[in-house]
Amino acid sequence: MGGKAESRGSEFSPVPSSEPLGGLQTGDWRVIAGRSPLRYALVLLAAIVPAGAAALPFDFVYLRDIDPTILQDIRYAGSNNFVGRPLPGYEAAECVVTRDVARRLQAAQAELRPRGLSLKMLDCYRPVRAVAEMLAWSQDGVETAAGRRYTPRIAKQDLFRLGYIAVRSSHSTGAALDLTLVEIAADNSAAFDPAKDYADCTAPAALRAPEGGVDMGTGYDCSDVKAHTAAQNLTPEQRRWRNELVAVMARQGFVNYAKEWWHFSLPGAGATTYVFPIRPRR
Repeated sequence: MGGKAESRGSEFSPVPSSEPLGGLQTGDWRVIAGRSPLRYALVLLAAIVPAGAAALPFDFVYLRDIDPTILQDIRYAGSNNFVGRPLPGYEAAECVVTRDVARRLQAAQAELRPRGLSLKMLDCYRPVRAVAEMLAWSQDGVETAAGRRYTPRIAKQDLFRLGYIAVRSSHSTGAALDLTLVEIAADNSAAFDPAKDYADCTAPAALRAPEGGVDMGTGYDCSDVKAHTAAQNLTPEQRRWRNELVAVMARQGFVNYAKEWWHFSLPGAGATTYVFPIRPRR
C-alpha cells in the first residue's frame, strides 16, 4: 500500500499477498471453483493477531478528517446488513481509506455539492477478520428473514460461487468503496428499524429498508441481477442516478464492479490486505 510493512505480530501487519492460504492464492479476488470458502475463512482468521495500538497504519486516514461533508453510514458497524449484526473489526462507524482515495473522494464531493448532492459512504476499508466472518456466515446453513431481504432469489451458500462475496476483498486494501448519492435537500430522516418486516431489496423504495439516499432501484448489498449496474428493469430516474454515480466516480479514476452499482475500486492501488480494526477517531 505504499508504506513500510509493520513487523510480524503487529495488528497493522498486512496479510501477505504472495503466499497461498488454504490452497488458494491470495491474489484471487473472487470465486475459485471447487474450493471451500469456510476453510478459507478459517485460515484468514488464524492469521489475525490481537489488537493493540489505536493509530492507523501508514497512508491510511479517516475520511472525516479529509472531508467532513461526505456523509457516512457504515453498515457493517451495526445490524443493518445482510449478516444482521456488527462484523468483527468494526469498532467504530468510520470510513477509513488510503490518503489518495480520500483526496479523490473529496474532489468528487466538491463536484457534487454545488448541485445539491453528496456522496454517502456505506463501507470503506474492511478488516480481513470481517471478510472471514462473511464467508463463514455464507456457509453456516442458516437462512433468516433478515438475510433473505438481501438475497431474495439466491441461497446464501451460493453467494460465494456467484461472486457476490469475495474470497479476498479489495476493501481490505483501503482502495475499494461502497457508496451512494444523497439529495441534500431531501428528507432522509427515516431510520432503520430492526423489528420491522421490510420488503426485500428489489422492492419499491417505499417498501424496502430506508437507505437515506436516492432511489438506485435496489437497496445496498442486494444480491440480485437487479443490482447489477447495467440492469435493464429500472425506471429512467433510477438509471439516471446510477449513471450519475458511475460518472462522477470515473472522473476520479474509480472503476465500478458490474454486479454491484454501489461498489468502486481504484485500479493499481495495490493488492496488500490489512487486519487492523476500525477504531473511534481521537
